[in-house]
Amino acid sequence: MSNTPVPPSLRAFEGLLEILSPEARASYRKLKAWRNPGGATLRPGPATPLWNSLVAQIRPFLKQRGEKAQLARLLGLHRQAVTDFFSSGSRMPDAERTLLLQEWLQARRSGKRLS
Repeated sequence: MSNTPVPPSLRAFEGLLEILSPEARASYRKLKAWRNPGGATLRPGPATPLWNSLVAQIRPFLKQRGEKAQLARLLGLHRQAVTDFFSSGSRMPDAERTLLLQEWLQARRSGKRLS
């Protein structure tokens, strides 16, 4: 990353920021060109490269038996909502749940489980 020191509260996300950095730049360029009419909610698709990248990184972990159900419990949602996020591409979680997803992904990559 850059030479700017990372605040201690954001160190957990430093690795994720490095991974998503190219997607973040691409997303910024697209959003700069595309104006959200009337504050409409973004939907998953070409205009959401950061979300698409996160989904691609999480999907392999959800193939294990029971992972969707455990993730749904962690997020406080029904299992079907988690399926909608990662399979059908029809929904996106709110900001707090997206941050929980990032933390869950980091924990799963290190072999830990959030409960």
